[in-house]
Amino acid sequence: MSRAVIIIVAIVFATLLAVTAVLLATLGHRRIGRGLKRRFGPEYERLVNRHEGDTKAADRELGERLKQHGSVRERPLSPASREQYAAQWAGIQRRFVDSPQESLAEADALLTRLTADRGFPDGGPFEERLAALSVHHAQHVDGYRGMRAAVHGEGGTEEKRRAMIGARGLFDALVAQQPADSGRHRPQRHPVEGSGTR
Repeated sequence: MSRAVIIIVAIVFATLLAVTAVLLATLGHRRIGRGLKRRFGPEYERLVNRHEGDTKAADRELGERLKQHGSVRERPLSPASREQYAAQWAGIQRRFVDSPQESLAEADALLTRLTADRGFPDGGPFEERLAALSVHHAQHVDGYRGMRAAVHGEGGTEEKRRAMIGARGLFDALVAQQPADSGRHRPQRHPVEGSGTR
């Protein structure tokens, strides 16, 4: 074989290796991205939007969240604790009609205590707790984020009512029956008065 043929074969082989590597990396990223999208749902979409469509940046951020908070093990609540939390939330919802802003603040404080009791980071910045919650309860963190914004914002009563309803999903998920309870208790749903939901 001539030297020119060897060089051409080497270049073709190197090109094929490079193309294969790029394809594998792209497919791997897509597979990882699909897995993250499936796991994080609306939170994934929110991050893609925040990163102006850059899915790799969203994937990196969610990958970091998984590394940092994936090992968090939710502590179970006793049936008595779950009942107490459910009663407190129901009381907050009853008071909402007369004092929506105070009720939101109480609900925020209750969720802060509940997340700490379940083993999520407490005492740090809200965004850190939200990041940990997103790893385990991704479908509900946007509602919690909305409630937090309403607590510190100037929205009207309707915005506050929607925020309270949005945060209820996370509350229900955190208070939900745990496997060790063998089906003895499920918290009752108490809609926000005046919401029209039952």
